[in-house]
This record gives sequence, C-alpha cells and structure tokens, in this order.
Amino acid sequence: CTVIFTRMATKDLHKPISVLFCNLAFSDLFTSFSGFWITMLFITNPDMTIFGSKDMLPPYAFYTVSILSTIYNLVSIGIERYLAVAESMRTRFRVTRNHSIAAVLINWILAFFLGCLPLMGWNCLQMEKNLSVLYSPFCVNYLIFIAIPHVVVAFIIPLFTYLRIIIILRERKLRMKACGQATGTYKSAEIQVARTSIFIWLLALISYAPFFAGVIFDATNHQCHIDLYPGVYIFRNCTAMLITINCLGNPIIYTLKIKTLGAKLKALKCLSTNRIRACTI
Repeated sequence: CTVIFTRMATKDLHKPISVLFCNLAFSDLFTSFSGFWITMLFITNPDMTIFGSKDMLPPYAFYTVSILSTIYNLVSIGIERYLAVAESMRTRFRVTRNHSIAAVLINWILAFFLGCLPLMGWNCLQMEKNLSVLYSPFCVNYLIFIAIPHVVVAFIIPLFTYLRIIIILRERKLRMKACGQATGTYKSAEIQVARTSIFIWLLALISYAPFFAGVIFDATNHQCHIDLYPGVYIFRNCTAMLITINCLGNPIIYTLKIKTLGAKLKALKCLSTNRIRACTI
C-alpha cells in the first residue's frame, strides 16, 4: 500500500517502469488479500481446506489469479529493463507509458482467464479421480497445466533478460575503457543489476520452488487425505507463507530500495506540515 500510494502521489514517478512497479505492488496486495481469505476459511472450518468444497473454489481461483499476475509482472519488468538498456542508444523503439499500460492489461486478462478456469468448470467437485490432495477441489492436471509452464517463464525469461543487461553494460564499459573514457557509471550499474538479479532469483526460488515441489508430489501421490495428515498440510501452509514472503520481498527489491522513492516517501511525510518544502524536495 505504501508503494502504491507513493507512486500515485508523485507525478514525476509516472514513468513506464513505474506503472509496472505499481501494478506489481497491486498484484502482491491482491495475493495477500486472497491468502487472508483462505486463512479465514481455514480458521472457521479447517476440514474445508483439507477435503475441499465448493466454497474453496473462489478463494483458490483468486489466489491463482494473483500469483499469475505477480509472475507476469516480474517478467514484464525484466523485459522492460532489457529494452530500456538495449535500445537506449537507438531511437527506433522506446518503451512508453502506453506500452506499460497495455502490458498490465494483457497480464491481468491472461491471469484472470487461466486462474478462473476452475470456476468455469475445470474442477473435480464431482469426480473422485484426478483430485488434488493439497488443493481440493482443484484437479491435478489443472495444477500441472498452470505450474510447469509458469515455473519455466518465471525463471528462464528473467535469467535471459538480466544476463543480457549485464553483458550489454560490460560491453559498453569495455568500449569506453578502450577509448580512454571513465567507466565508473557502467561499473556501478553492472554491480547494481547483478545484485538485483541475484536477489530476484533467490526470492523466486525460495518462494515458488516449494509450491512446484508440492504440485509434483500431488501428481505422483496415491494416498488419501487422512494418511497424509498433518505433515503434508503443514508443508502446504509453509508454501503459502513463502509466497506471502515473496509479496513482502518484491517491494523491497524493486521499489523501496530506490533512493528516489525513499526521498519521495520523506517528502510525503512532511507534506502536511510544510507543503512548499516538500515539493522542493
């Protein structure tokens, strides 16, 4: 909420990348609310989240939508950063705010379509076979259909984009060094991008790898709910906690560590006491 409020309250931060940052924060907020909805159902009726029921379909569907939207936003940010660096010396193509808004709309449409497929009928409410043990009444084939492609997307595309950014910065640094020019700016940018990409990878690995492992276990498991209780369901709850931690980590990695945004936060804090001084800052 802090990221969204600050981004919307500062006009000079309304840039293409800021649109993606703000949408990422909104996706994380959506994930947190969906997780809270599931948590309240677990508190009021724990058996419902274990054996599954019709009431679990909407919260699980919206939870899936929010996670898919977060993944698409992370990929979009990586692509935008790559285009911004790769095309910075060219005028043929530039990422504009309209491009970012279009990417946001496409991300949400795709996330809602794929995430709401169980609400459209792809569920196992009336079927005993192919039923997910961890996420009833979802079907195992639906979880595999969602998990495997998006794990590839979430890891491969950011790897390519950030590695390409580092390579481009290093090539430009070597060119400037060969011409006898200062390379401090490119060296600093290369280090910052490398650190950020490492943080992104570690956060994504810690957050989504256990969930992917749970889907694989779900697909290969042939035991019933009672035989797996409570150990497997504790693991399922831990995967949900890790996804929530990802929602907390994204603002830190992508936005709150940016010095400009920190300065704007201080400016907004002082806005009520001294508006002119805040605007100057």
